[in-house]
Amino acid sequence: MQIPKSLWAGLFGVAAVFSPVMAEAPVKVFILAGQSNMEGKAQNKLLEHQATDAKTKEQFAHLRTDGEWIVRDDVMIKYLGRHGGLTIGYGSPDRTGAELEFGNTMGDHFEEPVLLIKTAWGGHSLVKKFRSPSVGLPSEDDLEAELKKAQERTTKNNEKKKRNDPLPTMGDLKAGYGPSYREMLKEVKETQENYETMFPSLKGRTLEITGFVWFQGWNDQYNGAEAEYESNMAHFIKDVRKDFNVPKMPFVIGVMGQNGSKEAKGAMKVIQDAQMAMEKVPEFKGNVKAVRTDVLVDKAAEALYPTWRDNVPEWEKVGSDHGYHYLGSAIWFNRMGKGFGEAMLEILGGKK
Repeated sequence: MQIPKSLWAGLFGVAAVFSPVMAEAPVKVFILAGQSNMEGKAQNKLLEHQATDAKTKEQFAHLRTDGEWIVRDDVMIKYLGRHGGLTIGYGSPDRTGAELEFGNTMGDHFEEPVLLIKTAWGGHSLVKKFRSPSVGLPSEDDLEAELKKAQERTTKNNEKKKRNDPLPTMGDLKAGYGPSYREMLKEVKETQENYETMFPSLKGRTLEITGFVWFQGWNDQYNGAEAEYESNMAHFIKDVRKDFNVPKMPFVIGVMGQNGSKEAKGAMKVIQDAQMAMEKVPEFKGNVKAVRTDVLVDKAAEALYPTWRDNVPEWEKVGSDHGYHYLGSAIWFNRMGKGFGEAMLEILGGKK
């Protein structure tokens, strides 16, 4: 097992981690984007339990020292309003996600410092909120139909609740396409501008956008959005590379896998196939990898979930959320983060 550089630093001093030559090397920056599962949904109290339970503690041992969670000093993370050294708790409030193992995998590999920038919001689809610029807006006919429905909903709501909310306009409707994509760009830009204040240990170093991880899909299962997913995903990859000015940026896709041990069907299967198809796009070959997440299922959590309400104490030892959030399984989220990290390193060619 490779010892994290943060531990080496404690044993031998900072000089053992960063040589004078490496002090000038750019910081490796990875952008982690998506919806609620990129936020991270494994409750911290579950990690605390499993990290000390004899049946599971070995799976967490490399993340702890002296009975405490390691806070890495060579892997930094910025997630919306939070920032610091990588440890548990950088998911949704009091939760952890795939960033933990992904960041540790990157930190153990690179001699340079690593910075993770997470831009994730629950319930945001690729067809609408994460819609990237080159996709364009829906047709005028579709927009008119959508506007009519939106205005009808507002009118009914006003009548029901005795309100007087203004009817949505075409401008309001169009602004609803792509706001999460734009906010993602803004988050990264603001981090680039303020990282030396957020992370004093990085002061004087340059940043190098090194890779991108995408983990999303649930909200594109509805209203026919799954049929557009393959096209929208290809546009998204191209636009991300263009907007960050990294033409061949390594891009890892966490393939939708809430089906777990069961076969995916319907819209979920369509989205899975669309995500995995990105590897076969000629210009993406060798620089885009799709990672199956269903095959990484935590079978202990999966087995207990159908009857969790009948045995809450046992359930809380393995899971902490519902199926659409990968059961809130710490083991499942950690496996996914490790898988994303290994895929990223494979694209990068294993070079340090």
